[in-house]
Amino acid sequence: MNLLVSNGVNNQNQKQTFNAPPQPSLPVLQKTKLAYLLWYQYYQIIPKLHRFSLGEKVDKLFVEVIDGIVTANFLDPREKVPFVRYAIRKLDILKVFLMMLWETKSLDNKKYINLSEKLNEIGRNLGGWHGKLTKENSPKK
Repeated sequence: MNLLVSNGVNNQNQKQTFNAPPQPSLPVLQKTKLAYLLWYQYYQIIPKLHRFSLGEKVDKLFVEVIDGIVTANFLDPREKVPFVRYAIRKLDILKVFLMMLWETKSLDNKKYINLSEKLNEIGRNLGGWHGKLTKENSPKK
Protein backbone atom coordinates (compact mmCIF):
# COMPACT_ATOMS: atom_id res chain seq x y z
CA MET A 1 0.00 0.00 0.00
CA ASN A 2 1.39 3.39 -0.95
CA LEU A 3 0.52 6.58 0.86
CA LEU A 4 0.71 9.95 -0.83
CA VAL A 5 1.71 12.68 1.60
CA SER A 6 2.01 16.39 0.94
CA ASN A 7 4.79 18.34 2.60
CA GLY A 8 2.47 21.30 3.26
CA VAL A 9 3.70 23.36 0.30
CA ASN A 10 1.18 24.40 -2.32
CA ASN A 11 3.42 23.11 -5.10
CA GLN A 12 1.85 19.90 -6.47
CA ASN A 13 5.26 18.62 -7.62
CA GLN A 14 6.50 18.34 -4.02
CA LYS A 15 4.46 15.28 -2.94
CA GLN A 16 6.23 12.22 -1.55
CA THR A 17 5.14 8.59 -1.64
CA PHE A 18 5.65 6.37 1.42
CA ASN A 19 5.11 2.64 1.55
CA ALA A 20 2.98 1.27 4.38
CA PRO A 21 4.94 -1.01 6.69
CA PRO A 22 4.87 -4.68 5.70
CA GLN A 23 2.61 -6.99 7.67
CA PRO A 24 4.26 -9.95 9.43
CA SER A 25 4.06 -13.12 7.33
CA LEU A 26 4.26 -15.48 10.31
CA PRO A 27 0.69 -16.02 11.59
CA VAL A 28 1.71 -16.29 15.26
CA LEU A 29 3.58 -12.98 14.96
CA GLN A 30 0.54 -11.30 13.39
CA LYS A 31 -1.70 -12.64 16.18
CA THR A 32 0.75 -11.48 18.85
CA LYS A 33 1.01 -8.05 17.29
CA LEU A 34 -2.78 -7.72 17.21
CA ALA A 35 -3.03 -8.89 20.83
CA TYR A 36 -0.44 -6.30 21.81
CA LEU A 37 -2.34 -3.52 20.03
CA LEU A 38 -5.46 -4.55 21.97
CA TRP A 39 -3.45 -4.63 25.21
CA TYR A 40 -2.10 -1.15 24.44
CA GLN A 41 -5.65 0.23 24.33
CA TYR A 42 -6.36 -1.32 27.74
CA TYR A 43 -2.98 -0.28 29.17
CA GLN A 44 -3.83 3.39 28.73
CA ILE A 45 -6.95 3.11 30.93
CA ILE A 46 -5.60 0.89 33.72
CA PRO A 47 -5.69 2.74 37.06
CA LYS A 48 -2.42 4.54 37.79
CA LEU A 49 -1.91 2.37 40.86
CA HIS A 50 -1.16 -0.60 38.57
CA ARG A 51 -0.34 1.05 35.23
CA PHE A 52 3.22 1.75 36.30
CA SER A 53 3.81 -1.58 38.02
CA LEU A 54 1.85 -4.60 36.76
CA GLY A 55 0.83 -2.80 33.58
CA GLU A 56 4.43 -1.97 32.67
CA LYS A 57 5.44 -5.55 33.40
CA VAL A 58 2.73 -6.92 31.08
CA ASP A 59 3.78 -4.44 28.40
CA LYS A 60 7.43 -5.48 28.71
CA LEU A 61 6.50 -9.17 28.56
CA PHE A 62 4.50 -8.61 25.35
CA VAL A 63 7.60 -7.04 23.79
CA GLU A 64 9.74 -9.98 24.95
CA VAL A 65 7.30 -12.50 23.43
CA ILE A 66 7.39 -10.61 20.13
CA ASP A 67 11.18 -10.43 20.33
CA GLY A 68 11.44 -14.21 20.77
CA ILE A 69 9.09 -14.89 17.86
CA VAL A 70 10.84 -12.47 15.50
CA THR A 71 14.28 -13.78 16.43
CA ALA A 72 13.23 -17.40 15.91
CA ASN A 73 11.66 -16.51 12.59
CA PHE A 74 15.00 -15.39 11.13
CA LEU A 75 17.13 -18.29 12.35
CA ASP A 76 18.08 -21.66 10.93
CA PRO A 77 15.54 -24.32 12.02
CA ARG A 78 18.07 -25.94 14.39
CA GLU A 79 18.60 -22.61 16.17
CA LYS A 80 14.93 -21.64 16.55
CA VAL A 81 13.97 -23.93 19.46
CA PRO A 82 15.51 -21.88 22.33
CA PHE A 83 13.83 -18.70 21.11
CA VAL A 84 10.44 -20.36 20.70
CA ARG A 85 10.83 -21.74 24.25
CA TYR A 86 11.75 -18.24 25.42
CA ALA A 87 8.59 -16.82 23.81
CA ILE A 88 6.47 -19.57 25.42
CA ARG A 89 7.99 -18.91 28.85
CA LYS A 90 7.45 -15.15 28.58
CA LEU A 91 3.87 -15.71 27.37
CA ASP A 92 3.14 -17.89 30.41
CA ILE A 93 4.51 -15.21 32.74
CA LEU A 94 2.50 -12.56 30.88
CA LYS A 95 -0.68 -14.57 31.52
CA VAL A 96 0.03 -14.62 35.26
CA PHE A 97 0.54 -10.86 35.46
CA LEU A 98 -2.56 -10.29 33.35
CA MET A 99 -4.53 -12.48 35.77
CA MET A 100 -3.20 -10.37 38.64
CA LEU A 101 -4.49 -7.22 36.93
CA TRP A 102 -7.89 -8.87 36.59
CA GLU A 103 -7.90 -10.13 40.19
CA THR A 104 -7.14 -6.62 41.47
CA LYS A 105 -10.02 -5.25 39.37
CA SER A 106 -7.64 -3.15 37.27
CA LEU A 107 -8.88 -5.04 34.21
CA ASP A 108 -12.57 -5.86 33.84
CA ASN A 109 -13.93 -9.30 32.93
CA LYS A 110 -14.59 -8.51 29.27
CA LYS A 111 -11.09 -7.13 28.65
CA TYR A 112 -9.45 -9.98 30.55
CA ILE A 113 -11.40 -12.64 28.66
CA ASN A 114 -10.76 -10.98 25.31
CA LEU A 115 -7.00 -10.82 25.89
CA SER A 116 -6.82 -14.27 27.50
CA GLU A 117 -8.48 -15.93 24.52
CA LYS A 118 -5.97 -14.33 22.17
CA LEU A 119 -3.04 -15.27 24.39
CA ASN A 120 -4.26 -18.87 24.68
CA GLU A 121 -4.41 -19.13 20.89
CA ILE A 122 -0.91 -17.67 20.61
CA GLY A 123 0.24 -20.24 23.19
CA ARG A 124 -1.24 -23.09 21.15
CA ASN A 125 0.49 -21.74 18.03
CA LEU A 126 3.84 -21.45 19.81
CA GLY A 127 3.41 -24.95 21.28
CA GLY A 128 2.69 -26.35 17.83
CA TRP A 129 5.69 -24.55 16.37
CA HIS A 130 7.89 -25.89 19.17
CA GLY A 131 6.60 -29.43 18.63
CA LYS A 132 7.22 -29.22 14.90
CA LEU A 133 10.76 -27.89 15.40
CA THR A 134 11.52 -30.56 18.00
CA LYS A 135 10.29 -33.29 15.66
CA GLU A 136 12.24 -31.91 12.70
CA ASN A 137 15.44 -31.60 14.72
CA SER A 138 15.29 -34.97 16.46
CA PRO A 139 17.70 -37.67 15.33
CA LYS A 140 16.28 -39.89 12.61
CA LYS A 141 15.67 -43.54 13.53
